[in-house]
Amino acid sequence: MSLVIGAIGVVYGDIGTSPLYTLRTAFTGEHPLTLARENVLGVLSVIFWALMIVVTVKYITLIMRADNRGEGGILALTALVSRGVEHRTRLRWWLVGLGIFGAAMFYGDGMITPAITVLGAVEGLGVIAPALHPFIVPVAVAILTARRASA
Repeated sequence: MSLVIGAIGVVYGDIGTSPLYTLRTAFTGEHPLTLARENVLGVLSVIFWALMIVVTVKYITLIMRADNRGEGGILALTALVSRGVEHRTRLRWWLVGLGIFGAAMFYGDGMITPAITVLGAVEGLGVIAPALHPFIVPVAVAILTARRASA
């Protein structure tokens, strides 16, 4: 049970960074909303329910059921599909190749997400106080450097 709770935490943690980009786009995009209480609550409500539906339907009811002897993730799913088409060599080659490509995309996402998340959070300073715009990148670099130094 603790592994299931840990896996759900990872899923929510990764998906949980997306609202940062959504909020910024909603209030500074091509057709920005005004910074009114109703608009902020409306956007937060849409984000909350979208996350709840996606995580509940996609991850908990579908992805968490696919496991390879207790293991999960893209490589476990690749192993499952590889065993499922053992006699079809060409199809197996393509499906395993797609699984490896998916794993590469996942690892790339894991490398870039922290930097983009911190930068997205710090960009909120530019929305609140436009005079702070020149300091966004240096502050983000300082946060990432301090985080790395403390790890």
